[in-house]
Amino acid sequence: MSKRVLTTESGAPVADNQNSASAGVGGPLLLQDQHLLEKLARFNRERIPERVVHARGSGAYGHFEVTDDVTGFTNADFLARVGKRTEVFLRFSTVADSLGGADAVRDPRGFAVKFYTEEGNYDLVGNNTPVFFIKDPIKFPDFIHSQKRDPFTGRQEPDNVWDFWAHSPEATHQVTWLMGDRGIPASYRHMNGYGSHTYQWTNAEGEAFFVKYHFKTNQGIRSLSSEQAAELVGQDPNSHQTDLLQAIERGVHPSWTLYVQLMPAAEAADYRFNPFDLTKVWSHRDYPLQRVGRLVLDRNPDNVFAEVEQAAFSPNNFVPGIGPSPDKMLQGRLFAYADAHRYRLGVNHTLLPVNAPKATTAQNYGRDGLMAVNSQGRYAKNYEPNSYDGPVETGRPLSAPLAVTGHTGTHEAPLHTKDDPFVQAGDLYRLMSEEERQRLVANIAGGLAQVSRDDVIEKNLAHFHAADPEYGRRVEEAVRALRED
Repeated sequence: MSKRVLTTESGAPVADNQNSASAGVGGPLLLQDQHLLEKLARFNRERIPERVVHARGSGAYGHFEVTDDVTGFTNADFLARVGKRTEVFLRFSTVADSLGGADAVRDPRGFAVKFYTEEGNYDLVGNNTPVFFIKDPIKFPDFIHSQKRDPFTGRQEPDNVWDFWAHSPEATHQVTWLMGDRGIPASYRHMNGYGSHTYQWTNAEGEAFFVKYHFKTNQGIRSLSSEQAAELVGQDPNSHQTDLLQAIERGVHPSWTLYVQLMPAAEAADYRFNPFDLTKVWSHRDYPLQRVGRLVLDRNPDNVFAEVEQAAFSPNNFVPGIGPSPDKMLQGRLFAYADAHRYRLGVNHTLLPVNAPKATTAQNYGRDGLMAVNSQGRYAKNYEPNSYDGPVETGRPLSAPLAVTGHTGTHEAPLHTKDDPFVQAGDLYRLMSEEERQRLVANIAGGLAQVSRDDVIEKNLAHFHAADPEYGRRVEEAVRALRED
């Protein structure tokens, strides 16, 4: 029986539902990719009023202080000198569950930082893991659908979760992270944060570097076992919110040290892993961590709805000296995040106090729309150029341009010498102690054994075998034992 043809919402056949259209192999994505934009725009509008993902969150204010000189790598003003402080707002969140879900669950955590800099707000939107499940944004709606509640049963279904992963071998690395000991943080204070994506820094001379961000918790890593988490969820579903709120209220201010990995732009093409692949990490031996500064949270919001739920983070909010890379997932999120907030909060959400610049003033020609409060007076014009002393462009790009070559079209990401979807998952497994491996295998088997289809189980087992023979054997034996009980 022939399969039905996948189409766009206008009925046109879809040629490629696995790869976004880019400007050449490895280049940035194209606005003309109607299928990608349609999928992301529709996905952002599926639920109201809570966020489609990262719905359950907590947040706090604080500051970031520069401790080390990085002016050789970026001319971002908030990083311009040792000792400089910038106000920040940080929102933590779970990813898959709804606003009414529990905190202590096995799920990645959002780690989104808004820097209120003197050159505008800089949003660094990341997670508590350095990698993610997929590497192309065209698969993001599909991935989230597989992880959230099934439209018929109304619950998260192991069949859906593991079926998607079975068809996404690149997810094996993140699955190994998620099912390992760090899959359930003991609190938001006791986990690391990562920019996850690859970004670009540009210095005053116009020299470009690709950068990855690592926020290392100064409280130490603490995590929960599945059993501890289940008990805590029953005692206090709001455990992480409670912990963060009470710690700050009693004067215990959580902090993180920011480190970066920096890669000269010219080295990206020949690195053994694709440096723009969100399912991969950069070796610390190749690009060691360099300290930048310290982030401290010291003030709770006065109103959770106004300041946590209405906080809007968009990775396209850059400042001079910082910009995007050809990371496909980042490129998709440059559109999707801002579009989600325009839908959920309205086109004027940037005027809300938590989202508005604090160290400078926004000056542009945006007017009107829902909840408009920015008329700017009877003499202010809403067009540019004009003869009335309105704000003008600078002519100075925020970051270095990205070189592009090749033909437009849907391209798979360029392969580097070690671009196997299983190499880094195996490396991570081999870094674990025997006790950590035992818990990892038990966590994976506990979920995979619930899957009803044998072919889905076999596809997933093949991924773990490919990552490491021992890894695969132990998961297979554990799944078999559970299914025979």
